[in-house]
Amino acid sequence: MNKLKAVVVVACLAVSQLGFAQEKKMPPVDPSPMDMAYYPVMFPYVCKVKGEPGTLVARTVFSRPQKKGRPIFGNLVEYGKVWRLGANEATEIEFYRPVTIGGKSIPKGRYTLYAIPTETKWTVILNKQTDIWGSYKYESSMDIVRTDVPVAPAEEELEAFSMVFEKAPYGANLLMGWDKTQVSVPIRWTETASVPVKKPVAKK
Repeated sequence: MNKLKAVVVVACLAVSQLGFAQEKKMPPVDPSPMDMAYYPVMFPYVCKVKGEPGTLVARTVFSRPQKKGRPIFGNLVEYGKVWRLGANEATEIEFYRPVTIGGKSIPKGRYTLYAIPTETKWTVILNKQTDIWGSYKYESSMDIVRTDVPVAPAEEELEAFSMVFEKAPYGANLLMGWDKTQVSVPIRWTETASVPVKKPVAKK
């Protein structure tokens, strides 16, 4: 009888361990992987590892859907409709200091980025709601600013949706592109044509 009880206990433990192992199974690689873009560009490596002077101004977190031979704008991404700027969760941007976008002052903080693409321009939207999936729950009443930016041809066809910051007078531009299309969103934060950096401390 005791042997039977022992067998039952061992069997129950084995089943529970199997269930636990199944619950702990890692998910597959997302077909639209998440990425980040910093300004200054590659801030964690350039400033934190290499030790170059620099002050973190902005960071975007976005997913990178792939083209995979599909027509993108005007098809997969419909013209005239609010787009999450990527896939999965809506793209977010965080500012670590006050900036200006579309002539409007933006306090430092975390925001969601949307866009309404057309053939000739994108209306880029900064919205107060965060941690949003897609654009299904988008509320225009939570918009901070809308700014129109012209569409330009990408220098090369982009297989994955991409974002990168580039240095510009009085701040930076946020470049966004996919397929054969790209746009540039001016972001300003200085009154002089320079990029904020930490001045090295003079050795005594």
